[in-house]
Amino acid sequence: MSKQTLFTPLQIGDLTLRNRIVLPPLTRCRSDQPGNVPGEMMVDYYRQRASAGFMITEGTQIEPRGQGYAWTPGIHSAEQIAGWKKVTAAVHQEGGTIFCQLWHVGRVSHSELQPGKQPPVAPSAVPATGVRVFIETGPGEGILTAPDAPRELTTAEVKEIVELYRTAAQNAKEAGFDGVELHSANGYLINQFISEHSNFRTDEYGGSLENRLRFLKEVTEAVSSVFGSHRVGVRFAPLFTSTDEERVYLGLVESDPQTTYTVAAEMLNTLEIGYLSIAEADWDNSPDLPETFRIALRKAWRGPIIYSGRYTQEKAEHVLQQGWGDLFGFGRTFIANPDLPERFRHGYPLNAVDAASLYGGTRKGYTDYPFYGS
Repeated sequence: MSKQTLFTPLQIGDLTLRNRIVLPPLTRCRSDQPGNVPGEMMVDYYRQRASAGFMITEGTQIEPRGQGYAWTPGIHSAEQIAGWKKVTAAVHQEGGTIFCQLWHVGRVSHSELQPGKQPPVAPSAVPATGVRVFIETGPGEGILTAPDAPRELTTAEVKEIVELYRTAAQNAKEAGFDGVELHSANGYLINQFISEHSNFRTDEYGGSLENRLRFLKEVTEAVSSVFGSHRVGVRFAPLFTSTDEERVYLGLVESDPQTTYTVAAEMLNTLEIGYLSIAEADWDNSPDLPETFRIALRKAWRGPIIYSGRYTQEKAEHVLQQGWGDLFGFGRTFIANPDLPERFRHGYPLNAVDAASLYGGTRKGYTDYPFYGS
């Protein structure tokens, strides 16, 4: 049993985190338009939550084809880099540590979001089902719709996207981020390469599990060449059942998720990255991860592990005491409580989240949640 608490500092590479409370990646669809640029609202939002021991941005598309939802920010233009510089400066002024989550949605997109209204790209020409994307229909307005059928990337194009990840990491470094996290979860591009349900390639990126992990390996190596491997994290979302709701919210269910993700962890060990992040199911009555998986992952992976998904302070402390995890993301709770670490430290009551303002909109439900006692 561990004697650590959520307020015990933790080392990730050469970074010292002041607590174990994480602002995880949270899509909010608040970037400035046109151009998907981080604006002053986003600066205030991240500054308010900088007392987290560790912060990871919302998913940030590495190129225009990587976008699957209206108004999400990018990290591929000069204007976007300039906008993120203001965010990182504000977080660092408050003593925070912040990574940029690099995101490519692959097939989970629509031609309305793609350059030239082309089809989305993917490992294989297999449509995403049971999921919706959000497209703009007018200023500040949009609709949910099914993704369009993708086209299969050529082998040369796959290697080009690896280089786009490297460029995105360079842009993140220029923007002042402390590191990057690879979004390899929730049915998006890297997950599509990993999954036996969406990768039917016959080249070096398809077939065996080793081949299906090759894209992740090459992308990890590419971004590590920019930041150093200890400033890189990878996020997975292993699922162990296959209801429609789970497929909608967390993507692809493997026939043997424990093997898939422990083998992936062992591969990432050889690359010496900074941490693994595990996104658990987060809807009401969703199942917890099997204890056997937590134990197997801890044995397979040498570094820190972040867990996120319906965590309370009590649940996080239990998993920490068991030695299964090291840091804990609090999504909706952190949205509604910008001073969450202080509320946990002192046992202050928590604000309730306004579900109607989670995606898109104004400062309402974004930067107007009160600090305790204000």
